[in-house]
Amino acid sequence: QAIQAFEATEAAGNADPVQVTVAGRLRSSRPMGKVTFAHIEDGSGRLQLFMRINEIGEEALKQFTELFDLGDFIEASGSMMRTRTGEITVHVSSFRMLAKAITPLPAAKDEVVDGEVVRHAQLSDPETRYRQRYADLAVNPEVRDIFRKRAAITHALRDYLDSHDFLEVETPVLQPIYGGAAAQPFVTHHNQLHQDLYLRISFELYLKRLLVGMYDRVYEIGRDFRNEGVSFKHNPEFTQLEFYWAYADYEKVMTFVEEMLAYVCDTVLGTRTFEYNGATIDMNLPFKRLSMRDGILEKSGIDINAYPTTESLSEAMHAKNIAFKPGLKRGKLVDALLSEFLEPTLIQPTFLYDYPRDISPLAKSKPGDPGTVERFEIYAGGMELGNAFTELNDPLDQEQRFLEMGRTYEAGDEERHPLDEDYLQAMSYGMPPTGGFGMGVERLTMLLTNKPTIREVILFPHLREEK
Repeated sequence: QAIQAFEATEAAGNADPVQVTVAGRLRSSRPMGKVTFAHIEDGSGRLQLFMRINEIGEEALKQFTELFDLGDFIEASGSMMRTRTGEITVHVSSFRMLAKAITPLPAAKDEVVDGEVVRHAQLSDPETRYRQRYADLAVNPEVRDIFRKRAAITHALRDYLDSHDFLEVETPVLQPIYGGAAAQPFVTHHNQLHQDLYLRISFELYLKRLLVGMYDRVYEIGRDFRNEGVSFKHNPEFTQLEFYWAYADYEKVMTFVEEMLAYVCDTVLGTRTFEYNGATIDMNLPFKRLSMRDGILEKSGIDINAYPTTESLSEAMHAKNIAFKPGLKRGKLVDALLSEFLEPTLIQPTFLYDYPRDISPLAKSKPGDPGTVERFEIYAGGMELGNAFTELNDPLDQEQRFLEMGRTYEAGDEERHPLDEDYLQAMSYGMPPTGGFGMGVERLTMLLTNKPTIREVILFPHLREEK
């Protein structure tokens, strides 16, 4: 506001001085004998201060130099001016401390600029940045920009869904039965009810209950929790978008998703082409569509349709010296081929569609092909962004799938999908044909901010205990 006020008087040719009082965090200090230059910063930007012994006195200048540290919050009053180099500056007449940084901002260092020593704050060590995100944000404006962009991405997703008549809802975080995904849950206990509960791993089964209740389009943006390993694209808690759309199938959802992501790019970036991890990503429509069978065949040389059993597919993988974890069922073997051979090559936005039934317990089978379901995943930058189905809406078929999942996996297996009798009860009242979609907001943010790890786009990522 101070800068804009000064520019306005300049543009009007007004010679009257603009008097201001400004406040912010001290970011740099440049003492030069009888004068000192400094910069303060707030959420709106940075502004230079100019202090001269003539106006503020010898004692005050000495006090500023000796007692004010980088990171301190200060207030300064004076008149606006432009230096000989053209920088808009406050010619300070008085100043005072607002809040003291007992611990100076990390890695303060001296740098010689034009023969003078300038003190700066720096923080680049990733471990320190993630553990002390408050210091990271205070020192690195580019990190603050990441989370402004993340907020804009979430807003754009919500705006797009709202504009297409989707209703935003909230479903339980604490659930008596977890479901909707293949993941191990976090377990907690309700003392009053004497009941174990689970932090949700997905919104899916509750959102689909709402379709039974005659909402045709619903979505939720919120936190999911999965008790699984940490990687460059996994964090135990993360933000997910899920929507469910009555009277749509996975092909209709594909078109909707690509249009939604293009809208997000237009809104947040102002372009549909951008850099990620050394590659130029093109989000212009339409996105590539590739069947899982064709993609795996092209990259691994194995036609999964030619090996319909666990035994035959295992033998085919052994014949090509493809290593895999012993005991995997056919669907997980297909998933292993996808992860090793195909996923890293899907750099441009790609819909990979038609998945094995036995790793998709909530998806509808393709007509005439009961072993394959109407499911797609969207990939970009070599990682999965989202997952979608034509939803299974036959309660008898769904019950059979739950029972099969219970037999297929050992007790305690993280992929085990429990039978949810209340969900089956809801389906028995009739659930419309439905298309559903889920996407991790962090992964989309990684892509649009060109960050190679999920920790860069979560304000407070989970880390190992510091020894």
